[in-house]
Amino acid sequence: MLNNLTDTEEGDGGAQSQGDSIPKESSPFINSSDAAAEKSQQYDGKNMALFEEEMDTSPMVSSLLSSLANYSNLPQGSKEHEEAENNEAESSRKKPVKAPQLGTLMGVYMPCIQNIFGVILFLRMTWLVGIGGVVGTFVIVTMCCTTNMLTAISMSAIATNGVVPAGGSYYMISRSLGPEFGGAVGICFYLGTTFAGAMYILGAIELLLIYIAPQVAIFPLEGLEGPEAEAALLNNMRVYGTILLTSMATVVFVGVKYVNKLALVFLACVILSILAVYAGVIKTGIDAPDFPVCLLGNRTLIWKTFDVCSKTVETANGTVTTQLWRMFCDSPFLNATCDKYFTSNNVTQIQGIPGVASGILSENLFGTYYEKGDLIARTNMDSVEDQDDPLTNANRYVLADIASFFTLLVGIYFPSVTGIMAGSNRSGDLRDAQKSIPVGTIAAITTTSFVYMSSVILFGACIDGVVLRDKFGEGVHGNLVIGTLAWPSPWVIVIGSFFSTCGAGLQSLTGAPRLMQAIAKDGIVPALRIFGHAKANGEPTWSLLLTACICEIGILIASLDLVAPILSMFFLMCYMFVNLACALQTLLRTPNWRPRFKFYHWALSFLGMSLCLTLMFLCSWYYAIVAMVIAGSIYKYIEFAGAEKEWGDGIRGLSLSAARYALMRLEEGPPHTKNWRPQLLTLVSTDAEQNVEQPRLLSLTNQLKAGKGLTIVGTALVGTFLENYEQSQRAEQALRKLMETEKVKGFCQVTVSSNLRDATSHLIQASGLGGLKHNAVLVSWPRNWRQGDEHQTWRNFVELVRETTAADLALLVPKNVAAFPSNGERFTEGHIDVWWIVHDGGMLMLLPFLLRQHKVWRKCKMRIFTVAQLDDNSIQMKKDLTTFLYHLRIDAMVEVIQKVESYTYEKTLVMEQRSQMLKQIKMTRTEREREIQSITDSSRGSIRRKNPAAVTTQLSVTEEPPAASKDEKPEEESASPPVCPPDQVQLIHDNTTPASPATPATPLTPAEGVQSPGAQVQMTWTEKCDGEPAKPPGAATPEGIKDLFNMKPEWENLNQSNVRRMHTALRLNEVIIKKSSEAKLVLLNMPGPPKNRTGDENYMEFLEVLTDGLNRVLLVRGGGREVITIYS
Repeated sequence: MLNNLTDTEEGDGGAQSQGDSIPKESSPFINSSDAAAEKSQQYDGKNMALFEEEMDTSPMVSSLLSSLANYSNLPQGSKEHEEAENNEAESSRKKPVKAPQLGTLMGVYMPCIQNIFGVILFLRMTWLVGIGGVVGTFVIVTMCCTTNMLTAISMSAIATNGVVPAGGSYYMISRSLGPEFGGAVGICFYLGTTFAGAMYILGAIELLLIYIAPQVAIFPLEGLEGPEAEAALLNNMRVYGTILLTSMATVVFVGVKYVNKLALVFLACVILSILAVYAGVIKTGIDAPDFPVCLLGNRTLIWKTFDVCSKTVETANGTVTTQLWRMFCDSPFLNATCDKYFTSNNVTQIQGIPGVASGILSENLFGTYYEKGDLIARTNMDSVEDQDDPLTNANRYVLADIASFFTLLVGIYFPSVTGIMAGSNRSGDLRDAQKSIPVGTIAAITTTSFVYMSSVILFGACIDGVVLRDKFGEGVHGNLVIGTLAWPSPWVIVIGSFFSTCGAGLQSLTGAPRLMQAIAKDGIVPALRIFGHAKANGEPTWSLLLTACICEIGILIASLDLVAPILSMFFLMCYMFVNLACALQTLLRTPNWRPRFKFYHWALSFLGMSLCLTLMFLCSWYYAIVAMVIAGSIYKYIEFAGAEKEWGDGIRGLSLSAARYALMRLEEGPPHTKNWRPQLLTLVSTDAEQNVEQPRLLSLTNQLKAGKGLTIVGTALVGTFLENYEQSQRAEQALRKLMETEKVKGFCQVTVSSNLRDATSHLIQASGLGGLKHNAVLVSWPRNWRQGDEHQTWRNFVELVRETTAADLALLVPKNVAAFPSNGERFTEGHIDVWWIVHDGGMLMLLPFLLRQHKVWRKCKMRIFTVAQLDDNSIQMKKDLTTFLYHLRIDAMVEVIQKVESYTYEKTLVMEQRSQMLKQIKMTRTEREREIQSITDSSRGSIRRKNPAAVTTQLSVTEEPPAASKDEKPEEESASPPVCPPDQVQLIHDNTTPASPATPATPLTPAEGVQSPGAQVQMTWTEKCDGEPAKPPGAATPEGIKDLFNMKPEWENLNQSNVRRMHTALRLNEVIIKKSSEAKLVLLNMPGPPKNRTGDENYMEFLEVLTDGLNRVLLVRGGGREVITIYS
C-alpha cells in the first residue's frame, strides 16, 4: 500500500523514532513532494474521476514514473562529497540532482585495485614466500583470494538487489541482517578500516626509517643489540607514526577534495611499482642483477659494516685482513684470536637474485619456520659448528625478529586482499551501480589474485631463500628485497610503495569517519549519536577525531606484524556476514529478493562464510574470540538500548520462517505434560479513555511467566469495527504501554463486537495461531456484581466460565486483584496456601511453583490443604500426599482437614430457604441482602445453642399479616429484652395456584404478582422473637424443619443442591479463614457453574461466600488435562 509520508514521518505514521537525525530514506513510490501532490490534483474531475478520492494516497502512474526518473537515495553525510548543505532550510527545498558520471573502470575497478594492492605486497610478500615456501604461501594466497571472490559474488547479489545508497558494506549488511547485526558488523568494519590506516602508516614509517632515510631516526640503532635495538626501532615507529597520523588527519580535516585529487597519483604509483617488478623478473631471465649475499658457513651476514665478503685479501704487500676479519677477531693481525665459528668456516659470496632461469624454485618450494632470534641460514650448505658452544657475535648475523608459523602468515597476508568494498562504497557516484559493482569488483579481484599468485611463484623462482627470509634486506646492503628485483632501480619500488601506503592511509582516514557518521546517523547505537554531527560542509569532525584516537592505538603497537592480524579479524567478520546475508536472503526466498546479478548460489555464500570463519581462527584464535566478544557485546547493546528499526531485514524474515516451521511442528499433536506451561490469555477491561482498569492483572501475569509461555493480553470493545477503529488502536497502544511497564513479553489483541459478551467470546476462540494458542484464561473477579446496573457483568462472567470449560481451557480468577503485589514489591516471609479440594490436573501445584520463581514471591513458603471424606484415612492420606509432592519435586507443608460438621447444613438450609423466598417477592436487591444478613445473624446464635427447634415458622392465610405473638424466651435468653428483628417477609402466590400437595407450585414473576394484588395468599415466616410462634402443621416437633420442606406448594421449589452447595461454601470458608487468614495468597479450586442458567446468581453467591474474608484469592479451574508429572 502506498503511503503519503512526509520527511518527518515514519512508516507507522508517527514522528521520527528516537535517535534519527536524518529524514527517512526517500522512495520513488512515496508521493512526498508538494509538486507531486499538485500534479496529482490535475486529474481531479478529468478522465480518472473514478479514482479521484484516492489521489492523496495513490498517485497516478505518470507522477510515480516522474518521481522515479529523478530518484536519488543518497543519505546526507554518507557519501564522499565536497559540497554539502550549508543551510538546513535550503536542504528542505528540492535541489537539482547532479547525475553521477563514474563508470565501471574509474568508479569500481581502479579504487578496488588501489585498496587491494598495498603495504603487504611491497614489505612482506617476499618474506612470506621465504618463510612459508612457494607451496605454503600459494595455499594461503589461494585461500584468501577464494574467500574474497566468494564474498564479492555475495556482495554483488546484494548490491544489485535494488538501489544501494552510499554506505557500502554497512548499508548492505544492516538492511539485510537488521540493525543489531548491521550495527555490530558496521562497527567492526569501522574498526578494521581504522586499524588498516594504522597499518599503512606503520608501513610508510618502516619504509622511511629503514630504506629511505635511516639517519633521521630519533632513537639511533647503531651500536645497539637485541632487545635494545628492537625497542629503539619501535619507539622511532611510534614517534614518526604519531607525527604522520597527525599530518594526515589535518589534511582530511581541511578538505577531502585534496585526498580525492591525489588518489589518481597514488594509484599510478602502485601500478608503476608492480610493472617495475614484472619488468625486473623478465630482466633476470636475460641478465641477473648483481646483489651478492655474504655467508659465513651457512649463516647470512649483515652486510653493512664491511666492504669485501672475505676474511683476507691478497695485495702486493701480502695477505691483509678485511673489515669482516676485524668483526670476529680481537685484532687485525693474522695471529689474532677469532670467533670459533669464524675460524672453522669459510666465507662464501652467493648471488641473491640468481634469476628466473636458475632453477632456485626447487629450493624454495617448502617453508622454513623460525623461532625468535634464530639464525637465517641456507639449508643446502654445510657448516662446522659445535652445538654446545654458545652463539657469539649474534649482531653480525641476520636473525629472525619474530617467531613464525603458518597461521601467523595467514593473519599477516590477509589484509593485502582487503579493499573489495571500495566499489560498493562509491555506489552513489556510479552511473549504473547495479552493473558496475559486480563487473568492476570481480574483475579487480581476478586481477589482484593473478598478481599475487604469480608473485609467489616468481619470487620463489628468482630470489634465493636466504634473501627471501631476510625481512628487512640486511643481507643485501639494507635494500628492500622486492626492490632488488625491480627494474630499472630499487628506488622505483621504495618511493612508489611509500606514496601508495601514504595514499592508502589517507583513504582509510577519509572512509572510516564517514562510516562511523553513517552508523551514528542511523541512530541504532545511542552512545554514538554525538559522532553523527558534522561541520558546515558535512565533514564528520567528531568521527575523524575518534578515528585518529583509535588509529593511534595501532600506532603505539608499532609493529606491522602485530597490527595486521587485528584488522584481519574485523574484515573477516564483515565479509562473513556479507556472505551470511546473501545466503539468508536466497534461502528465505523473500519476494523482494530479485538481484540482477544471477551468478550466485546460497552454497557459495555458505562456503565463503565458512572460509571467513576458518581464516579468523587460523589467523589468531584469541583475536577471533576477542572480535566475536566485541561484536556480540555491541549486538546485545543495540538489542536492549538501541532504537528499533524496521528495515525489512533478513533476520526478520528468518524469524518468520522459523516461526512458521515451529507452528507447523506444534500442529503435529498436543504438547506432552512435561512441556506444558501456562499460555495465558489475560482479559482486561478499559475505561472511556482506553486505559486499562486492572493494571495489577498484568503484574500477576508477569509473575506467572516463569514458565516462559505465550502471553496474549486482550480487551473487548463494544461497537462496529469501522466506527471504532481509532478507538481500538488507542486501546492497543495503551495495552502495549502497560505491558512494557509491567515487563510482560507477549502480544496484545483488541476485538470489537456489537456486545461485550460476543467480543470476549471471540477473543477466547480466535486468539493465538495454530499450535501456539492459549491454554489458560486469566480474568479478574467482577467487582460490584450485586449492584442492579451490573447484572450483565456477572452474567458475562458466568458465561466466560462456561466457555473456558467447554474449550478445555484453564481459568484463573484473582479476587481483590487490586490487593495483589506489584512487580516491585517483595514478600520477605509468608505462605502461599493451596486448598486442593478436587483434582484439576495439577494446576494448583504448578501455579505456586511458578509464582515462587518470581522475586515477589520467592521467599514465601507453600502449604497444601486438602479435605478428607468420611471413609478416608486422614493419616494415610497425608502420607500419600507428602510422597506425591516429593516425587513432584515440590517443597510444601501438608495438612488434611476432617469432614465438615452436620449443624452447618441446617444453617445453610435456612439461609437457602430465606434466599428463595426473598427472590419471589418484589424487593430490591439491597433489601434482600439486608434480610439475608439479619437471618444469618440470628441463625448463628441459635446454631451455637445447637437447638434446631428454636427455629419455627408461622403460616397464616389471612389477607393482612397478623401481629407477632409474644411468648417466653428460652432460659438462656430470658435476661435479654424482648426485641423482635424485622424478619417477617411475605411469599406471594397467585390464588389460582392449587394448594394440593399433588400439584407443584409455580412461582409467578413479579409482573404477574402486581397484576392481581387483591387476590393474594399471604404466608408469613416468623422466627422466634419474644413469644411462641403459631406452629404450622408438622412444626410442633424437633423435626419441624425437616417436615417444613415436605409442605406443598410453598417449599418444594427450594433447590436442595443449592442448599448443599451453600453449606459447602460456608464450611470451607470458615476453615480457610481459620487456617489461611494470614496467608499472602490463597489458591483454591473454583467450582463449575450450574448447568441450568437460572441458578447463575446463586453460583455467584456461592463463590462470594466461599472467598468471603480473604484478602488475596486465586480461583483456579483446570483445563481437563494433566499439567504436571512425576516422571523426568
